[in-house]
Amino acid sequence: MSATSHPDGGAPPARIGDIDVLRGFALLGILLINAQIMAGPYAGLGGGPAASALDRAAAWLVTALVATKFYLLFSFLFGYSFTLQQRSAESTAAAFAPRHLRRSAVLFLLGLAHAALLFPGDILMTYAALGLVLFAFREVSPRILLRVAAGLLCAVAVLFLAYGLLLVTMTEPIRPEAFAATASETVAAYRGGPGSVVTANTRLLPDALAGDLLFAADMLAAFLAGLAAGRWRALAEPDRHIERMKRIIRRGLPVGLAGGVFMAVCSDGPLDSRWFYVGRAVGIITAPALTAAYACALLLLVRTRAGGRIGDALAPSGRMSLTNYLTQSLVLALVFTGYGLGLYDRVGTAVVLAGCLVLYSAQLALSALLLRHARYGPVEFLLRRATRGGC
Repeated sequence: MSATSHPDGGAPPARIGDIDVLRGFALLGILLINAQIMAGPYAGLGGGPAASALDRAAAWLVTALVATKFYLLFSFLFGYSFTLQQRSAESTAAAFAPRHLRRSAVLFLLGLAHAALLFPGDILMTYAALGLVLFAFREVSPRILLRVAAGLLCAVAVLFLAYGLLLVTMTEPIRPEAFAATASETVAAYRGGPGSVVTANTRLLPDALAGDLLFAADMLAAFLAGLAAGRWRALAEPDRHIERMKRIIRRGLPVGLAGGVFMAVCSDGPLDSRWFYVGRAVGIITAPALTAAYACALLLLVRTRAGGRIGDALAPSGRMSLTNYLTQSLVLALVFTGYGLGLYDRVGTAVVLAGCLVLYSAQLALSALLLRHARYGPVEFLLRRATRGGC
């Protein structure tokens, strides 16, 4: 897509199709994780004590292959897009700081509404807060950005590992019956009416925000890596990096898969729940390798004849990723809570994941249909208007 001229003679950066493709791909991973959380209280615990062998295997595979990988990809793209927004403001001689502050404020408000009404595990509030930190790094050189990112990952991994080892050596495993008794209150709340759902979301929100805070440094590291890549315009001319992407796949897949398998062993068995943070420590270090390998493999795939059709299918959903992210939560809330069918803790993991594929396929089709008649998704349009001060 070519840039269009502005009245003042400047031109915004051309839209980068590969970013939309990667965002569309990331939406699937985000959906697979969030759906398990919204479907019942046993996400990350192998599907719960009554789960079938199929459900346990499905939960195990999602932890190994998906968990912690796709929010990193979204975070990386958020950092990369920051550089595009900055260049767009510069091309029109607009002040970037007010735009960024308005964008962050609107994201935070959207996230707050999303968390209270639909899903307390919202990520938009955290993105809005970390986006302000990202702004502070906007003039830092790419190499320093990558060093800071690596330092953040190592620091968080060490903290998780230390805490995890303390749990392993000094505590007893949590009995499934004990957790089931604790979860019963949440199950009853989400099966209740709309007021009960909002109350449950509000009650769980502090714990969800604490979880986001634990992984905030991990997300910030991905932001900074994306900011560095944006400075280098790495996705603007990916054909120049074909051999480098192949090397990333060859090196990243074995490291990332090994880390993902270990994380699944610690989260979903056979090791008990005390090993959760040890597994997450390994995941923090190895997940970026698998995330990068996934992204590079997709970018190479869409450059083939058959893969081009996949890219064409993914790009529209990526162009309206915020609308699709919120829509996913709305549909899941209608299915699993008292807003609609009230199927919370009544559907196995395998069925939940199959439903995710149906929902995701529908989003791909509807995104393509909508963008034939509009330039932006509805939430993207509102965010753009707010960011540009109503222009």
